[in-house]
Amino acid sequence: MLQAQDSMKNNLVKNNMLKEFYIPTYIFVPESPVEKVSQIPSCPVIVFINTKSGGQLGHDLIVTYRKLLNTSQVFDLLEEAPDKVLHKLYGNMERLMRDGDTVAAEIHRRLRLIVAGGDGTAGWLLGVVSDLKLVHPPPVATVPLGTGNNLPYSFGWGKRNPGTDEKSVLSFLQSVRQAKEMKIDSWHIVMKMESPKSSTCDPIAPLDLPHSLHAFHRVPNNPQDKEYSCTFRGGFWNYFSMGMDAQVSYAFHSERKLHPEKFKNQLSNQKTYLKLACTQGWFCASLCHPMSRNIAHLSKVKIMKKSGKWETLEIPQSIRSIVCLNLPSFSGGLNPWGTPSERKQRKRDLVMPPLVDDGLLEIVGFKDAWHGLVLLSPKGHGTRLAQAHRVQFKFHKGATDHAYMRLDGEPWNQPLPKDDGKVLVEISHAGQVKMLATKNCIAKGIHEALAMSTVHPESSSSSDDTDDDDDFAEERKNFGAALSFRYMDDVTKE
Repeated sequence: MLQAQDSMKNNLVKNNMLKEFYIPTYIFVPESPVEKVSQIPSCPVIVFINTKSGGQLGHDLIVTYRKLLNTSQVFDLLEEAPDKVLHKLYGNMERLMRDGDTVAAEIHRRLRLIVAGGDGTAGWLLGVVSDLKLVHPPPVATVPLGTGNNLPYSFGWGKRNPGTDEKSVLSFLQSVRQAKEMKIDSWHIVMKMESPKSSTCDPIAPLDLPHSLHAFHRVPNNPQDKEYSCTFRGGFWNYFSMGMDAQVSYAFHSERKLHPEKFKNQLSNQKTYLKLACTQGWFCASLCHPMSRNIAHLSKVKIMKKSGKWETLEIPQSIRSIVCLNLPSFSGGLNPWGTPSERKQRKRDLVMPPLVDDGLLEIVGFKDAWHGLVLLSPKGHGTRLAQAHRVQFKFHKGATDHAYMRLDGEPWNQPLPKDDGKVLVEISHAGQVKMLATKNCIAKGIHEALAMSTVHPESSSSSDDTDDDDDFAEERKNFGAALSFRYMDDVTKE
């Protein structure tokens, strides 16, 4: 009898708690009858889950969320793209608010998003939210279901999946309700390729591109060459990398695509990743790979600091991988920037500490995997190259016919024009998005730094500027996510 009463009491507590997150169906479906709710949710959530992430974990997680919440507020990203979901949702909420619906108005004001998947999945949703240009964009919480999980780890959600059972999901929902909002910088990346008719460059298949990178055919100055000129553009929040680390990641993703049955849990995935690092020559650069794989031989690098002037960045000949980092987590929770001494800060004109909303990227280089393993030591770090507001890579003519690149955990092998084809990659600030973070997360913003008096005044301005006085101003207005965002679709044209 007592056991039955305890069970009823626990169910009542659980049901009352779940009402804080519940969104009625009519908010999503315009033709549905308006429901009377007993209370307005204090933390209404929409949940997006990549059911392919984490082996079977993604599938198990969506089952639990749909059991606890309204199935209308839980979406499988393999079936419904977030841009279409959010565009429809916000359109319906605007209509309801015009009709005086107070529940819709409060849900609109309090809404929070949860995304479960890898860093690429989280970046996909962040790109959509950015492109929707909402007056009150909802903050995003991330559930770690990927291999690296740098975004979740940076904001206190852990490196590994918190569990798929009811108890774990309820605990995560409570943490989302108690989480603080943080702004983080968004970064735009554009890659322009121009090659004459004598030099071909096969376009990369859309399915092989990261979620937040898109190919656009362009009309150059000479209309006769328009067939041979194209642009790739997109955005990222954690990092862009190029070189050997991206090559290893590409090998891992290719292997997982061919044999998904071998990648069913995070631990085995990480072991496979290490094996591939060995087979790709990441541990024995001088023996297995030519000097042409070094970043300095591939491209000339320029940076722009807050002063607004381009300057050449000298890259040591030994650097085989370069990372433009926004968050304090890379390759599963490592911090390649570390904590430089004040002497080194002054010598290299560095702004300290690295912040997620200061409009600056930390640029770090790696020589090989042995260099990367230094990060495992308490004070280990990569080769600190610079902190910059904008970064530009101009590939040397004929240096290579392809380059391995990676955006927020998603790698691809980018074909490049041969001979005298021109290739330019430029990264620039593109505004900010809102994330949800736990109390003791490792990511730090300007407000925390000012409270600790460790940031220079000139770097503490909110970097909402988008450098509209340059060639990429128009392209930087959107990441290409909402409405034009392509997950499994054809190459778009503009």
